[in-house]
Amino acid sequence: MLSSFSKPKLSPPLWQLVVWMLLAVGSIFMMMPFAWTLSTSLKSPGQIFTYPIVWIPDPPVWENYRQVISIVPFGRFYANSLFVAICATTLEVVIASLAAFAFARMRFWGRDQLFMLYLATLMIPGQVTLIPSFLIIRAFGWYDTYQALIVPGAFSAFGTFLLRQHFRTIPIELDEAAQLDGASSIWIWWRIIMPLSTPGLVTFAIFSFLGQWNSFLWPLIVTSSMEMRTLPLGLSMFQSQYSVQWNLLMAGTVIAIAPLLLIFIIGQRWIIRGTASGIPATRL
Repeated sequence: MLSSFSKPKLSPPLWQLVVWMLLAVGSIFMMMPFAWTLSTSLKSPGQIFTYPIVWIPDPPVWENYRQVISIVPFGRFYANSLFVAICATTLEVVIASLAAFAFARMRFWGRDQLFMLYLATLMIPGQVTLIPSFLIIRAFGWYDTYQALIVPGAFSAFGTFLLRQHFRTIPIELDEAAQLDGASSIWIWWRIIMPLSTPGLVTFAIFSFLGQWNSFLWPLIVTSSMEMRTLPLGLSMFQSQYSVQWNLLMAGTVIAIAPLLLIFIIGQRWIIRGTASGIPATRL
């Protein structure tokens, strides 16, 4: 009887080990700012600027987190940011997906030229449109309201481009078969295109949520009352003209980035799939 021999396990080549080491070193450097933030959030004011740096506070000052919540209306800021980010992200995904569907699956005169003109808006710096956008918001009577925080962020040329690329990877034969059965364009968008574009939709939704959550300049311009402030504006309250409460600021920062880390942990596989499948396989 012939005896079977298992194949010897080959060690990874040298270049892979070098790449892994470089990635490990790069990961350590990228994590250092977050480690410093977490460490500072648990320090007393006298330990923050000690040298050499104390990475592990002894003892940890958990009181910093309680002070953050009690000194400023942190819960209100958190609720405002969450409400604005969810509403703006939902509107942005719906509007961008409808526009992307029109550019990717429908035939009309000037479609490609209009799409290129739409993409050209990406080259306009956001600071250029701040004053016109503010004047429009004030004319509508939306100053210091949720509409001012949500509606301007509901339109995205980048999202339209990203979703258009994903929609073009779906075979056009599915649309034609549905049209033969009497399906409308909206039905095709909702029942065929959207379910098959989940990676792209989730990726865009995550990017949109991060942008809305971290937005600082626009909420600073269109809000004035404490009740309408968002989380980035609330964190700026720990900075004064002559001093910064670094321990409280870092404690608030840790609380603020907690949902973002959770979103990345849950949606990382969708982000990888969404960014890797953006090359169109079919053309109209």
